[in-house]
Amino acid sequence: MVDPANLKFDKFFTQYYPRFVRFANTYVRDTAIAEDFTTEAFIIYWDNRLKLAPDSNIEAYILTIIKNKCLNHLKQVGRRAEIISNITDHAQWELDLRISTLEACIPEEIFSAEIQKIVNDTIAKLPQRTLDIFVMSRYKNKSHKEIAETLGITTKGVEFHISKALSVLRLNLKDYLSAWIALFFLLNK
Repeated sequence: MVDPANLKFDKFFTQYYPRFVRFANTYVRDTAIAEDFTTEAFIIYWDNRLKLAPDSNIEAYILTIIKNKCLNHLKQVGRRAEIISNITDHAQWELDLRISTLEACIPEEIFSAEIQKIVNDTIAKLPQRTLDIFVMSRYKNKSHKEIAETLGITTKGVEFHISKALSVLRLNLKDYLSAWIALFFLLNK
């Protein structure tokens, strides 16, 4: 035996379902989601039909459920778009930062500063006599003979101390020598 309430609901469903789907689709712009929201609204109505007042406006009740589902969906889409925008903004900021730091990178200056620091640190650790002779030769442009006369040593002694300083420098700069050679060949292709 067929329940008259079911027949009435079937007729109501058949009459309003397409209208409610169109209403929801106007806002969510996705027919499948609009159909889901409409179907869920009808199910919620059916589950709560006995709790509603007999004079309730069923169309307004179901339409309110659909409206709230559409609002929640659109707010969620908005939050998702905002999160994606923030992620995109952050990624763009990071990319811009990498580009600007790479554009500002001057390999010659980086190597020069690092090499100068190694040279200064190495020279500072030289024995005092070797340091004095090296500074006179390389920074004050004195000849071996002038240095020898000033310090009261032979020119062979001056050459020994300069060789000693250069040997220590070569050892401490060995990693940069290969980098400079590679950079030289890359830039001169």
